[in-house]
Amino acid sequence: MNRARSRELGIITGTLPTGRWNAITDVAGVLVGYSTLNRDTPSIAHTGVTAIWPRSAIYRDSVFAGVHSFNGYGEMTGTLWIDEQGLVSAPICITNTYSVGTVRDAVCEHAITHSKSAERSLEQPLVVHLPVVAETWDGFISDIDSMPVTKAMAFEALSSAASGPIAEGNVGGGTGMVCHEFKGGTGTASRVTPRGYTVGALVQTNYGARELLCVGGVPVGRELGVDVVPSPERAAADSGSIIVVLATDAPLLPIQCQRLAKRATVGLAKAGGIGANSSGDIYLAFSTANHLTLDQPAWTVETLAPFCMSQLFRAAAEAVEEAILNSLFAAETMTGFQGRTAHAIPLDQMLSVMRKHRWTPSI
Repeated sequence: MNRARSRELGIITGTLPTGRWNAITDVAGVLVGYSTLNRDTPSIAHTGVTAIWPRSAIYRDSVFAGVHSFNGYGEMTGTLWIDEQGLVSAPICITNTYSVGTVRDAVCEHAITHSKSAERSLEQPLVVHLPVVAETWDGFISDIDSMPVTKAMAFEALSSAASGPIAEGNVGGGTGMVCHEFKGGTGTASRVTPRGYTVGALVQTNYGARELLCVGGVPVGRELGVDVVPSPERAAADSGSIIVVLATDAPLLPIQCQRLAKRATVGLAKAGGIGANSSGDIYLAFSTANHLTLDQPAWTVETLAPFCMSQLFRAAAEAVEEAILNSLFAAETMTGFQGRTAHAIPLDQMLSVMRKHRWTPSI
């Protein structure tokens, strides 16, 4: 069976409708770009960079944001400043663990190059770039010690960012990742609330034990065990990480963005994630509704009433769950470092298991 997205298989998680592309790019102004590296020499590398622009003018027009660490065995730079100030003022990137510094330096260089003004008033604030770069570890499939990610790759991801449908599976930062002991990677989905606000999710999945995987409430991982589909060697089956980026056009303040980010945990739990001890489960949410230019001494902003937040929480949980499934369903089998193979989840066998559990497709 060809690789497919969750809804193409008739697997509908939750009840809220999706946006046009069922992607984080359904939030107007959000752009996503990738750089993907697959090579056999001089070292085996299956890795990359994912870049998310909250809006194209992000260096001049910031967005409110909040972060949450469900389990902190991982890295997301810039989070102290987000906790302090509540702003994201540069593109957000995701890569592998050892390349965070390289990609962060590239974002800083990109920001310096593209945000310079010819003249600066002494009253304008000093701009110091503290970009957000997150990671998961792809060392089972890629020779991570060879440090294959370059600044040029980060620049490629930043410059290729676009709206519309985006690639999933073995692309960008998710290229060499493993999820629930199947091939994982990059996934996305979106939801639209009854009030018309959109919540989009992009995930980089590299976590989870096989037996914990659930698809639409069906314990698929238990029946597609390692005797059915071999697992790549790993030190611990429940090790690994997931990075979640949530975007919304709902008008949220930083504390509301933080609350929204926390709800990514609900979607992760539905798919079978538990926040294991050696897993980095780190989430960021931002809102594009308010325009926040740093050269203005005061801002007039709009914010959503607290009683309206529950719809967004539900949207975030549904979008994250489906984005995780899309990352699995789109990913293709990959053999890499030291001959290890991460097998794609077999969609036909998975659907057979689901039908056995009295699941029927929603198509």
